[in-house]
Amino acid sequence: MIAFALFQLCLNLVYLMHGTESLSLKTKNAPSTSHIAFASFIGTAIEFYDFYIYAMASALVIGQVFFPASDPAAQALNAFLTFGIAFIARPLGAIVFGHFGDRVGRKATLAASLLVMGISTFLIGCLPGYDTLGTWAAVLLCLLRFGQGLGLGGEWGGAALLATEFAPAGKRGWFGMFPQLGPSVGFLLATLSFLALTLFLADDDFKAWGWRLPFFASALLVVVGLYVRFKLAETPVFAAALAQHHTHTTPLKPLFSAHLRPVLLGALAMTVCYNLFYTATVFCLSYGTQTLHIPRAEFLRMLCVAIIFMAVVTPISAWLSDRFGRRPVLLAACFLAILAGFALNPLMASGSTLQITLFLSIALLLMGATFAPMGAFLPEQFPVAVRYTGAGLAYNLGGILGASTAPFVSQLLVNSGGLMWVGYYVSAMAAVSLFAVTCMTETVNQHLEY
Repeated sequence: MIAFALFQLCLNLVYLMHGTESLSLKTKNAPSTSHIAFASFIGTAIEFYDFYIYAMASALVIGQVFFPASDPAAQALNAFLTFGIAFIARPLGAIVFGHFGDRVGRKATLAASLLVMGISTFLIGCLPGYDTLGTWAAVLLCLLRFGQGLGLGGEWGGAALLATEFAPAGKRGWFGMFPQLGPSVGFLLATLSFLALTLFLADDDFKAWGWRLPFFASALLVVVGLYVRFKLAETPVFAAALAQHHTHTTPLKPLFSAHLRPVLLGALAMTVCYNLFYTATVFCLSYGTQTLHIPRAEFLRMLCVAIIFMAVVTPISAWLSDRFGRRPVLLAACFLAILAGFALNPLMASGSTLQITLFLSIALLLMGATFAPMGAFLPEQFPVAVRYTGAGLAYNLGGILGASTAPFVSQLLVNSGGLMWVGYYVSAMAAVSLFAVTCMTETVNQHLEY
């Protein structure tokens, strides 16, 4: 009920800000393909920027600000637990926003999801810490983190559909790449933000107020994203389905009754992407700075180098998926990810800047290789009437399996068995995705109008 109320509030704000006429389903003045690509990219870039600044803050400062200082190890674990809350909220966001996206339309729903995410992120930046509010600081933090997950849960499915349902024939993989490229840019912006704060602020200032600045900056980015999305038309595929009364009053019912298999397989296929990314960017950041005592600025520079590999391989992988099919590209990347897990321990434990950067680069390169085809592969699994809900739910359930507890589980594995067990964990998650993709059908020639 709270989730639906929050969505309805943001949807009403969308209508008030831009009027109902501009949110209509008319497509005669359809935007250019470059506008569509940019609109699908900018939203995910902003939302993932919001998500990643919290991920970095959880590795660097959240535990110290919002939890008691009596036990540093408990602070770190509690911070990682708050990190995981958003992943639990994301499937709910996919259901709530998917419900309206499959009934009302892609455009208005995407704008509302951006507002939910932006408001939650801004309020986290405003939230006093444990020294001021005591336990209530952690409680409110968890609620706002839940709001972040809710908004992001509704974002990706709509952005992927926006790109793929407008895509020219034979280029859905390429156009589906643009929302997949957004996380690379969002993460780079987040990393550069914390790197700048590290370079120009003393540690005490960073802990006291500096970490909040990236959260405040999110509000400006959200305004840009809303402006771009208000210029969009509804996708022609959904407009036709609505005109022909091919939509459902409750999309979740037909989704679960007729399309549960692709939801579950799609979720398992996504685990490798999430696990690679959050192991490299959250766990490794925490382990590198706190256990290996690598200076924060140096490790953030290493991540900036590594994310370039993810950004470069994303369009390459998407292009290959259009040329050779989604499954061959995903199977090859999953197999390489299994091997990459065995490289984690020797490279990370070396303490060498070069070797650690090499592992981070390998992990994020393979994350991009597995992530890019998903922008088309998941939407292609579902008919138009349940596509927003189905693709979004599969994507975000994968987040629970592959990412929500990844830093927490990795920390427990390090504490109990050593770093090599984190590598085995990465390989196991990649093997799960390999199995799931093997069970899925090729969809490169699938028509989206069905």
